[in-house]
Amino acid sequence: MTHSAPFPTRWNDNDQYGHVNNAVYYEAMDTTINTWLIGAGLVPVGGAEIAVCRSSSCDYLAPIAFPDAMRVGLRAARIGTTSITWELTIQREDTGLLLATGRFVHVLVDAATRRPVPVPPWLRQAVEAELTG
Repeated sequence: MTHSAPFPTRWNDNDQYGHVNNAVYYEAMDTTINTWLIGAGLVPVGGAEIAVCRSSSCDYLAPIAFPDAMRVGLRAARIGTTSITWELTIQREDTGLLLATGRFVHVLVDAATRRPVPVPPWLRQAVEAELTG
């Protein structure tokens, strides 16, 4: 992965089975992607375009529980005309054990009309420079 970020677990992330609930894995992936997008210059409220999730998936490989921490890896697998396909990994922060792999497809849409728009050149450049390879 070309970018990674820590994602600490919280006490309320554990479910009745004693491990982090599957929804938290999606929160970790979505947060990592959107934090990167905002850092690259995408304005989620008041900007010209936003990224909306078209599809997502997660393969769960091993459990984790609070107080363990996650590390989320991010790379761009494909940059299309109006979409970006992200690939993600989630590992244990302390051991590097692979916990899950994921995929998100974001479509760039006009913030007002919600109709697809081309990936802006500045965003395409940032993704290609930092998240491919």
